Amino acid sequence: AMAATGRVMRAVRVFEFGGPEVLKLQSDVLVPVPKENQVLIKVHACGVNPVETYIRSGTYARKPALPYTPGSDVSGVIEGTGDHVTAFKKGDRVFTLETVSGGYAEYAVAAVNRVFPLPDKLDFRQGAALGVPYFTAYRALFQKGCAKAGESVLVHGASGGVGLAACQIARACGLKVLGTAGTEEGMNVILRNGAHQAFNHRDPNYIERIKECTGPGGVDIIIEMLSNVNLDADLQLLAHAGRVMVVGCRGRIEINPRDTMSKESSIIGVSLFLATEEERQECATAVLDGIEAGWLKPIVGLEYPLEKVSKAHEDIICSSGARGKMVLLL
Repeated sequence: AMAATGRVMRAVRVFEFGGPEVLKLQSDVLVPVPKENQVLIKVHACGVNPVETYIRSGTYARKPALPYTPGSDVSGVIEGTGDHVTAFKKGDRVFTLETVSGGYAEYAVAAVNRVFPLPDKLDFRQGAALGVPYFTAYRALFQKGCAKAGESVLVHGASGGVGLAACQIARACGLKVLGTAGTEEGMNVILRNGAHQAFNHRDPNYIERIKECTGPGGVDIIIEMLSNVNLDADLQLLAHAGRVMVVGCRGRIEINPRDTMSKESSIIGVSLFLATEEERQECATAVLDGIEAGWLKPIVGLEYPLEKVSKAHEDIICSSGARGKMVLLL
């Protein structure tokens, strides 16, 4: 545990794995103290990612020691620094990719190499939508998917945090971008954020519509948010040497491996958690360049106060269609 200043804060704590109701807002949590190569951040906003609901349920591969505070994508202001920190000073606006102490809290400690400057062009809500979604989208497209200008990409579930990030990045980098969403509003959002064409994945014939659009060649890359539903269909949509990037999954699915042989296609898993230091820095450079250039603009969706964190966890899994990144506001 970290040394404490004696100051207390509000933070969400999980004492047992389970449903959204295990998220408990406590008002007497000690403010953590940054150790060497760590910073303390006053949190203004924190992103909510689907993976945080899987971890909370206890069914995910990574199980934090209980009790813990969820949350990795915070934006805020540097409150203090540990030893050897030269990159940031008190008062700097920042966003994080991960935290040490948990992001659903008024203050969070993070390792300095997981913290990046938040450009003035973006507000704190947008800053909380950067870390996991944009780094994951960049990793899926380029570090693992080897995307090239002129190729086509289908973003399957394009209206959420990672999906919109993938649409913006792919469009800026010269790919032909197709996206799916579950609502009219979601389709409009993705068309405004880089997709050349949008499809409603609740339309029973949407796979045929995508095939009409891509022609006999198929699509080069699929960024897949719900592989347990879509993977079998994805393999039919791929071009020769095409690849499905598995970004999200909520269960099992049956496929025919022969479908990969006929096109020499690949199914590639993506885990930001496994990125090397060099790969993380490459993602950060790409993201900061995109903000500077003006095409990278996080879209914030539903916003919740910390008191409504259980509702946020329920809605991110059960709501009828995402439209941007879900955030907690502090």
